[in-house]
Amino acid sequence: MKSRKILTLDEAKIIAQAAEAEAVKHGWVVTICVCDVGGHPILLYRMKGATPMSAMVAPEKARTSVLARRPSKVFEDMINQGRMAALAMPVVTLEGGEMVIYEDECIGAVGVSGVQAGQDAQISRAGVVAIGASYDFA
Repeated sequence: MKSRKILTLDEAKIIAQAAEAEAVKHGWVVTICVCDVGGHPILLYRMKGATPMSAMVAPEKARTSVLARRPSKVFEDMINQGRMAALAMPVVTLEGGEMVIYEDECIGAVGVSGVQAGQDAQISRAGVVAIGASYDFA
């Protein structure tokens, strides 16, 4: 049997704290969600002033990323390039969901919602690297 690494609540807290620090550094107000390899939330943090909608979108960005094993931006790009069939997929087609890759294995994801899409992704990535992980396969 193969052993696998898992994200714990402790790592999720480190990710969320680093992501929040990135948001605060730029004056952004967001919701941050860290999910496990199955797309289930481990931690959801809505910063003071973040819109209620962001608390629904952030977990879906994380779930999209981890289940597809791709950044959620891939699906946004599909739509922007005219592939409207992607709208029928059970994913959120918005940038801001990033995988947590550790030892070449996807072990979870981070989703951020609340600012512009590229900024959401920037915040997610800051959280991922805080635990020594990557957000993309090597």
